[in-house]
Amino acid sequence: MAEIKDPENTLVMETTKGKVVIELRPDLAPKHCERIKELAREGFYDGIVFHRVIDGFMAQVGCPHGTGTGGSSKPDLAQEFSATKHVRGSCSMARSQNPNSANSQFFLCFDTAPWLDNQYTYWGQVVEGMENIDQLKRGEPVQDPDSIVSMKVAADL
Repeated sequence: MAEIKDPENTLVMETTKGKVVIELRPDLAPKHCERIKELAREGFYDGIVFHRVIDGFMAQVGCPHGTGTGGSSKPDLAQEFSATKHVRGSCSMARSQNPNSANSQFFLCFDTAPWLDNQYTYWGQVVEGMENIDQLKRGEPVQDPDSIVSMKVAADL
């Protein structure tokens, strides 16, 4: 198991394929990290499906409707773009064409995706369990999708 350096800024996500540990980057995206932790602590992500999973690109999750059309009841966030590279295991916020429309949906990159750099708010990195993300069922939309069973802040475990 990966060593958890900062439990307050680490997520433990149990998926239908297994455990995934994500190290948050509040130094790069403080408001987005705060939102993800707030929603995780409320149980918002528990049971939510990976509705869009594109081979060689990314797996997207965080829509309460399971369609990519919704978010939480909280207001959208202003972008916190950074020069951080989108590589395998990068976690970033999904959004509409409006750069300030991120809310609850996020994606995990399967591979390097340089066209996302400085365009999407990078907020974390998978440090354990990427092989479980690799096993998610693919599709747009996914038929009988995998889901997040639970997502917790490590400090709360």
